[in-house]
Amino acid sequence: MEADEIILATISISLVFLLHFCAADVGTATAYGPPYVPSSCYGSDRGQFPAGNRFAAANDAIWDNQAACGRKYRVRCLSGTSSEVMNPCRERSLVVKIVDYCSSSGCDNGDATFHLSTDAFAHIAHPSARKINIEYDQ
Repeated sequence: MEADEIILATISISLVFLLHFCAADVGTATAYGPPYVPSSCYGSDRGQFPAGNRFAAANDAIWDNQAACGRKYRVRCLSGTSSEVMNPCRERSLVVKIVDYCSSSGCDNGDATFHLSTDAFAHIAHPSARKINIEYDQ
């Protein structure tokens, strides 16, 4: 292999890894409050909840027949979905653990990707916002 081919191969491989780690999905999030137990993943075990109550319920697209239980997602607020709060986003993201399922009758009738605990929601958005647009990755 010539030096030019090695350099091109190295750049190509680097770009593939970079794009893989930079790719994020977009969706929406709402907040839900207690009681948080029993949950679909861990029943009444209160040890399921991570520090700071940074957890979420997943919708059908994420749930994957309970395979989502315990997965962690980085979530960042992009914007609000209505005019109740002018700029609902806080300039930070957080990692949430999936502990519950949000059926099509919950999670804003299945329209929200994540149903965040009230503490998790308040960490990334103004608590009075009803629903936010988010970026997320596992």
